[in-house]
Amino acid sequence: MAEPLLALAGVQTHIGRYHILQGVDFAVPNGELTMLLGRNGAGKTTTLRTIMGLWRASQGSIRFEGADVSALSTPAIADLGIAYVPESMAIFAGLTVEENLILAARSGPLDSARLDWIFGFFGALKKFWHLPAGLLSGGQKQMLAVARAIVEPRKLILIDEPTKGLAPSIINNLIAALAELKKTATTVLMVEQNFHAARSLGDSVAVMDGGRIVHAGRMADLAADAALQSRLLGLSLDAHQ
Repeated sequence: MAEPLLALAGVQTHIGRYHILQGVDFAVPNGELTMLLGRNGAGKTTTLRTIMGLWRASQGSIRFEGADVSALSTPAIADLGIAYVPESMAIFAGLTVEENLILAARSGPLDSARLDWIFGFFGALKKFWHLPAGLLSGGQKQMLAVARAIVEPRKLILIDEPTKGLAPSIINNLIAALAELKKTATTVLMVEQNFHAARSLGDSVAVMDGGRIVHAGRMADLAADAALQSRLLGLSLDAHQ
C-alpha cells in the first residue's frame, strides 16, 4: 500500500488547561479528498490547526510526505505546499479580491490560465475583481477564501467547513469546484457539516469524537450504512441533503 501523503499518530494537543486532542490517529491518502466528520466540539478544527502548526502538538507525530513536520513553524509548513482555509475565511477585508489572490500566490505573479479556471466556478470573483473583499457577501467571501488556497497548485489543502451558512446554489458551486480539484494532483482534508457535500466529495472519511478518531474508512461505505451514521454522528446522511 502506498504511503499516505499525511499521517497523524498519537497526536495530542493542549490549549491552555484544556486537553483537546487525546491521541489522534488517521491518514490522508495521496490524491484523495478525505472528510473529517464529527459532532460539534469533537476536535476537528483543532486537528486542522495542529497540522498547520497554528497550535503545537504536545505529543505524537504529524508526517507529511514521510517527514515529521510537527515541530515546524506555520510558514515552513506552508512552504511544503500545504494551504489552509479556516472556518473564519480570514480574508483581508481592506484589500481587493485581486490583492487577496496576489498575496496568496507565494511563488510569483498570478497565472492567467489558473485564474480563468477559478473564475469558471467563482464568476463573482472576476466580477468584483477590484472591489474590497470586505464588501463581498458571505458566499463570495468563502469563494475567495477557497480561491486563495487553490490560486496555485498545492500538495495538500486543509478546508474547515467551507459550506457553513451558504445558500444551496453557492454550495453546489463549491462542490463542483472541489470535484474538479480532485481531478488534479491536489489532496484535500476537509471538515464539513453539510452531509450532501461530504457524500458527494469524500473518498475516505475519519470520524472524531472526544478528541479521538473513532472510525476511519471509505466515505461510500459510511454513506451506505445508516446505522453506522447514527451511531457515529447521531444522524443519517439521508436526512441532511
